[in-house]
Amino acid sequence: MSAAPPPFGSFVAAGAAVGRLVVQPRMGFSDPRAMRTGLARTRAATATTVGTLTIDSYTRVGDLAGARAAVDEGARLNGYPIATHPRAVTRSLLDSVLAADFPVQVRHGSSRPGAIIRALTTAGLDATEGGPVSYCLPYGRTPLRESVSAWSQGCELLAGSARPGGVPHLESFGGCLLGQLCPPGLLVAMSVLECLFFARHGLRSVSLSYAQQTDPDQDEEAVRALRRLAAEFLPAGIDHHVVLYTYMGVYPRTEHGATRLLESSARLAVRAGAQRLLVKTTAEAHRIPTVEENVRALETAAAAAALAGRPPSPAPDTDSEVYQEARTLIEAVLDLHPDLSRALLTAFERGLLDVPFCLHPDNAGRSRSFIDPAGRLRWSRTGSMPIRADTSADTTELTSSGLLVALNHVAERYDRTAAPQPVG
Repeated sequence: MSAAPPPFGSFVAAGAAVGRLVVQPRMGFSDPRAMRTGLARTRAATATTVGTLTIDSYTRVGDLAGARAAVDEGARLNGYPIATHPRAVTRSLLDSVLAADFPVQVRHGSSRPGAIIRALTTAGLDATEGGPVSYCLPYGRTPLRESVSAWSQGCELLAGSARPGGVPHLESFGGCLLGQLCPPGLLVAMSVLECLFFARHGLRSVSLSYAQQTDPDQDEEAVRALRRLAAEFLPAGIDHHVVLYTYMGVYPRTEHGATRLLESSARLAVRAGAQRLLVKTTAEAHRIPTVEENVRALETAAAAAALAGRPPSPAPDTDSEVYQEARTLIEAVLDLHPDLSRALLTAFERGLLDVPFCLHPDNAGRSRSFIDPAGRLRWSRTGSMPIRADTSADTTELTSSGLLVALNHVAERYDRTAAPQPVG
């Protein structure tokens, strides 16, 4: 490899210090040569970028035998099988790509991340993402108790892998639960709680995530609340930043609609103070994007962020609706037990945390949300969560057809016209 990259968090902070939004693709290929090409093209993009190794589905669910069989057969997987390819192969694809100006993060989706973390650290990497709740509830039926235990061990393994001058980094996926239709207060709370979990298991560098939702003003409130709550709850000395995800739900089908939505997420990141952005491409609604489409998305987002410029002055912190709701949820969980692992399990057992429309057996399933006439996400039912549902508007329970309308709300709004509109 060329010069060792700086710690992941330090790289992002350096970009923010000079007013550059760090942009990142979701990219993973099973063939090492294709994966190397994808990383090299990402590094060469006209943008401040970090690379991504997205892991395949076999590896995510711990089916390493299935991953091995697929590799042996030459099958094309939906990601890079990092625990199957020999360490030398992964080190070779990173050689001269992973560098001082280009860190690489491993993204995966596993509720049992041990094998992935061992593989990435032996390959010379030290940045990944996930979480005991966010990589369990949306993705399968692994018992939450098992995921919490596995992530406790995974955090300690990652923290213990630190090399001289290195600071392992872990990003919470908590701000992306189910991708859409989860009111921001719960997303913000979960991201803060997972990063607290990481810190208590030895990590010193974390990032807090938030996925763009249905309303730009509410999203700005959410990112600002996330930044404020991170400062209030994370221990002193924990390096942290906020990463924004371009909309994770049903994506616009037209090229102009998809481009406008991506650009709006970049402007939101700048306006609200997020320092890194996970992009989406114009192909999202149709198929897995090509390397070229990923690069185009990175450059489009970077250009939109540069045109947005820096906010004229920091907006004052306010006790917004999102902030108050998220703080209430965080405090309710932390009051349950000093051991955060036990507190998270108890919170879900009692329904104090309850993800809407989530079918996992450890989720209470009593909460529901809706999009109000102004386009903001609100609660129609909160179950046992210590927050209030919205009773000021028509909160009639969603029917199946109403749910489909809500799921397509953002895509249809951005697809509606080719003319640019000030929507974010």
